[in-house]
Amino acid sequence: MTADLRGKTALVTGVGRAGQIGYAVARGLGRAGAKVVVAGRSDSEPRDRAAELTAEGIAAQAVAADLSDPAGAQRAVAAATAAFGGLDVVINAAGGLIYFGDFLKLSADAFERELSANVKTTLYVCQAAIPVLLARGGGAIVNFASIAVQRALPQMVSYSAAKWAVAGITRALAREYRDANIRVNAVAPATVRTAANLAQLKPDAKTRLVELEDLVRAVLFLASDEALAVTGQILPVTGADV
Repeated sequence: MTADLRGKTALVTGVGRAGQIGYAVARGLGRAGAKVVVAGRSDSEPRDRAAELTAEGIAAQAVAADLSDPAGAQRAVAAATAAFGGLDVVINAAGGLIYFGDFLKLSADAFERELSANVKTTLYVCQAAIPVLLARGGGAIVNFASIAVQRALPQMVSYSAAKWAVAGITRALAREYRDANIRVNAVAPATVRTAANLAQLKPDAKTRLVELEDLVRAVLFLASDEALAVTGQILPVTGADV
């Protein structure tokens, strides 16, 4: 089975220059036939990413917004809806690891930034998008949790807490909107082979990394009609790291 997203419009968050995963997902959606709106915090980065996608023949536009703020999330969803006349798929790829280190040295500021980057962005984008999806007659939301919701990760307590919150949001929304034809799922990847992860985590030779293309395929599955009977699930994407 191959994801077919022709006729769909997707909003993908976390597509700044450092958002290698978000950009790869946006490209995958576009190659599967979707029209794509990419969102990032700055003006230039999502615009540059949209231009790169357009150069590949993908219908793409950009929006700059602070998604950890409700008004920014509303602006991103409104821009995505206006760009191509509707919205069918939402990919909440914004987020990432903020603090890695001794739990006793975790500051209140770092914890707040961890929650803002991972939890607030997901919650506010869902809150802005669901009324649009309801008006559309349904749709698919794919959030980004982490292997941290299945496995203890030392020195990543605040990140683990944030990703558990994302998993909770995913399951609660899936239950709340199951009768409205809105599917809400999440992927839970292990460490993905990206430049940022390699630089930040410095995995050793024994670390098994998830290939970016494999993660994209999992996201596309959940976003597509191939997963019409799938909702409220946290899909592990761990490769050989089991």
